[in-house]
Amino acid sequence: MRKYLWTGAAMAGLLAGGAAAANPFSDVAPSDWAYQSVAELADAGLVEGYPDGTFRGETPVTRYEMAQITARLLAKEDRLTPDERAKVDRLAEEYAPELETLGLRVANLERQAGHIAWRGELRTAHQKWTERKDNGDNEVNTGRLRLTAEAAVNDRTTVTGRFTTGDIDFESGDSGDVFMDRIYARHAFGPAALTLGRYELDLGTQDNWLYGNAFDGAELRVPFGGRYEVQLGFGRFSDADRGDYSLTDGARYAAVPDGDAFGDAEAFYAKAQAGFGAVSLGLTYWQTSSFTAESGFRGQSQVYGLSALVPVGGFRLFGDYYRDADAAGDPSVWAAGVGYGRAELKKRWSFRADVGYYDVDAGLYHKNMTGLDIDDEIFMKSGHFWLATATLVTGKNIDMHGEYAFAQESDDGDDTGDTWMVSTRYHF
Repeated sequence: MRKYLWTGAAMAGLLAGGAAAANPFSDVAPSDWAYQSVAELADAGLVEGYPDGTFRGETPVTRYEMAQITARLLAKEDRLTPDERAKVDRLAEEYAPELETLGLRVANLERQAGHIAWRGELRTAHQKWTERKDNGDNEVNTGRLRLTAEAAVNDRTTVTGRFTTGDIDFESGDSGDVFMDRIYARHAFGPAALTLGRYELDLGTQDNWLYGNAFDGAELRVPFGGRYEVQLGFGRFSDADRGDYSLTDGARYAAVPDGDAFGDAEAFYAKAQAGFGAVSLGLTYWQTSSFTAESGFRGQSQVYGLSALVPVGGFRLFGDYYRDADAAGDPSVWAAGVGYGRAELKKRWSFRADVGYYDVDAGLYHKNMTGLDIDDEIFMKSGHFWLATATLVTGKNIDMHGEYAFAQESDDGDDTGDTWMVSTRYHF
């Protein structure tokens, strides 16, 4: 296997820290695309260049030279995130014979069982509604902490758990309970992977605006040739529509019986994703057993969906369409929009902004089926609205995130009004 030194420059992203050091190589100009990465690579002691002071980024490197870079990355392993460690582990496995000659014993990585890597996120948020809520409050100030633990069981299996607080209300003084909202094991079988437990399930192209939040069950993910991927899963949309609301039937109110809400129904889903040049397409299908819908009628979901993401220069166009063939009236949801930029936590002042138009029929969407931070009541009614989201990286591992739903019009005339929220997130 022969690689170019520019490939090694990409590894500097694993250890990207503060500002890059002064350029140590005479043949790397500040205008070069990899200038900062090369400088960081040299500053981290991963490459030394040639005696004449050049980097020679177009020169093929030997396996032994790649092993030297890998050995230096392994020496800094305690500074890497779990995802970064996984990349370094794959390098170490590839160059194990050469690492042995360097005196570094890897023998199937020889990772110590019980080593746990931690990462977290602290968020403070402010949310406001232009129309007052039922309890008279039209704004809230909240905080939330999440801690994720990940450990390697062996070279094929990892386990992950996430502790989170409920939203802590700074106005009322209410403290959020601490609970574990993610817990799963992942087994690798070559390029395929099997996930068991409570894990994320993403549907849709735009900020995970339509998904089950957490899914309890099992998923098999199989990639094909780097361009295609299929996911099959069975279980429950565990966070969605947990039966804690009331139904309205004239003047009568009745609680949904436990075990009858959408989130308690058994569900099967299938996803297929394909890349055609710059265009990404996705097909989604899910079906549930019967449940009691918010309308009070029993039914089941059988949803077909199509999503697309198309880069155009620095912009991206996105669209989603979903239709429930089993619900009364065949409700559908579609969205289309445009976005620009990319927020990178290690790159200060990088940003992402998106705006989309959403048309919703009541009955397809169920409570809590969103990865958005704003109140999801806008998805519960038949009607349409605009949604703008933006993320700005204000410092390394710190970003500000905002969401704004506006121009909402419900078919029944009971509009929820504009809703917006802004949060500051600290990633560690």
